[in-house]
Amino acid sequence: MAREDFLRRRLASHHRLVPRESIAPRALQPFDRGRALTPVRVIILNQCFYPDVVATAQHGWDLARHLRSKGHDVTAIASRSIYGEKGATLPRAEIVEGVRILRVGASVFGKSSILARIFDFALFYILALGTAVTLPKHDVCVCFTTPPFIALVGWLLRLIRGTRYVYWVMDLYPDLPVACGVMRERSLVTRFFEQLNRFCLRRADRVVVLGRCMDERVLNKGVPPSSITRINVWSDQEEIRPVPTAENKFRAEWKVGDRLLVMYSGNFGIGHDVETIADGVIRLATDGRILFAFVGGGKRKSELIALLKAAGVSNYIEGPYQPRERLDELLSAADVHLASLKNGIEGIMVPSKLYGVLAASRPIVFIGARHGEVARVIQEEQCGLVVNCGDGAAFADAITVFATDRAEAERCGARGRGALINTWGASHALAKWTTLLEEVAAGHVQAPNPQTHP
Repeated sequence: MAREDFLRRRLASHHRLVPRESIAPRALQPFDRGRALTPVRVIILNQCFYPDVVATAQHGWDLARHLRSKGHDVTAIASRSIYGEKGATLPRAEIVEGVRILRVGASVFGKSSILARIFDFALFYILALGTAVTLPKHDVCVCFTTPPFIALVGWLLRLIRGTRYVYWVMDLYPDLPVACGVMRERSLVTRFFEQLNRFCLRRADRVVVLGRCMDERVLNKGVPPSSITRINVWSDQEEIRPVPTAENKFRAEWKVGDRLLVMYSGNFGIGHDVETIADGVIRLATDGRILFAFVGGGKRKSELIALLKAAGVSNYIEGPYQPRERLDELLSAADVHLASLKNGIEGIMVPSKLYGVLAASRPIVFIGARHGEVARVIQEEQCGLVVNCGDGAAFADAITVFATDRAEAERCGARGRGALINTWGASHALAKWTTLLEEVAAGHVQAPNPQTHP
């Protein structure tokens, strides 16, 4: 009980733990909206796109539809494969809601090995570039980080066709595999990829980062502050609304009853801490008030399930990715959500699931460093709890706090949804994106300076 009281006090004082803005945001420059009457021609370049359900595909699709609603011309270049699957299952070309989608290649090997992924990435680079250069000249190309270094295609497109490019940093490479122990920091391969990424970052007309820690990391790679814009990923409060528990089909299907359902939904990737989650689940195995759900996919999901099976516990259910049209019902099925990042991953990636949880009006327990973007938002908005990686006891205690005090869980969820509507929602982020791309297309950017910093 002493530990539960401590966690309750921490919850009440989260807004004092981290200053609301320790790094002053760089606002977009004022822009003459009259100049945007001419449609901006935009290419969105990412391996994953509609109808794929992975996060980058959904955010790219949101951006494309929003730009079309503002009268801009949008072409997406993506893969014919669903992310992580072999074979080409999607049409080569189609127009959906006014967005032209061109798909190239296919995943030959899927995610069976690192070499297989490198081959598939290389094939996509070549075919995407070949497609982009045959299009009529566009004003701006938005380059994601799936696959890594696809911004090279943006740079080549600018060299060949004069199209400006914006580098949307969803993850930093090779920082992510290095931080996860997959690559050695000082190896020749790592140093080559680091220089390649710095090359892409420094030559971009604008670099978009997802949070404050990522901002710092990109600055440290020699990108001038004037070239960096911070825009969080998002969820739409109109698309994701809280679904009453009594009406939720997932809860009925899973026979949750009155138990507290704690859910991890989305990708279980190499940057996520599943060991602490497993430790907490095992510690709570005999607490009949609590049920866990693990929904989604990724390399580490099978590792998590293996840990739980080895421990002989059965206080969990699992399921695959769910279609986007059921996302509000899925996220509302939980009483509490989970997110995690390994130590050292702060600023390399930012779990987008946070914003969907806020939209669903549910509290979140985050396992990770307190100075990372997700932890900062949770503490600033008082919408959940943060526990350290490796502290399975604290994680179990945090879940117990919400199992004991359901009213506090509801209050946390309500604060989170209010914060999304006022600050973190799709309408705010997409408005920033529209202004940014109109600025870049009009030439309101500082010329890239590849000589800035070593």
